[in-house]
Amino acid sequence: MNCLIVDDEEISRKILERFVAQTENLELAGSFSNAIEAVKILKDQEIDLVFLDIEMPEMTGIEMIETLKESPQIIFVTAKENYAVEAFEHNVTDYLLKPISYARFLKSVDKAIEIYNKYAEGTAPGYIFVKVDSRLLRLNLADINFIEAKGDYIQLHTQTGKHLIYSTMKHIEAKLPKKEFVRVHRSFIVRIDRIADITENNLMVDKNIIPIGAMYKNDLLKKLNIL
Repeated sequence: MNCLIVDDEEISRKILERFVAQTENLELAGSFSNAIEAVKILKDQEIDLVFLDIEMPEMTGIEMIETLKESPQIIFVTAKENYAVEAFEHNVTDYLLKPISYARFLKSVDKAIEIYNKYAEGTAPGYIFVKVDSRLLRLNLADINFIEAKGDYIQLHTQTGKHLIYSTMKHIEAKLPKKEFVRVHRSFIVRIDRIADITENNLMVDKNIIPIGAMYKNDLLKKLNIL
């Protein structure tokens, strides 16, 4: 997993850098003293995991997450205990309190790798939690028909209704099992077993006509059970 370290405390950064170097399956892509520089890297490179301090000048760790349209897994690294609610709301992988031991660091990394592997293998849990207004709503993946991009939001079209949430297509795509869902357009992800009909440039899901983007067509065809 490619990872970043973002912490304005030099000692903390050095400790995390040493921990990463000692850990199999982690590759350090960058270490930064401020979130602004890290955001630039996140826009240009594929990063799987970020060890992120919360209280930093110019831009806090939480503000950094909120600026990202596509967020990797996040492990908060902080000296304060009072950010647990924010960590939960932003769906972070773990929450490390300074000073950090290597054993506790490894526990967090193992959790991140387990999540990474589950989604890569298509064995993710059968549900997700999404933030709707001021509550977290559990949605069964089997109930999702398709997902549509709506500017800075995405709309989940389910068997029982629609849910508009603040997220990105890439972020939600990373949380969906690849054996059950496929990206068919920059603005659409569909549940494979909901596809009723396919033409050259469109497909139908639950009576909705959805366009097929040229760059996604080959991946779609590979996942279909074609005779």
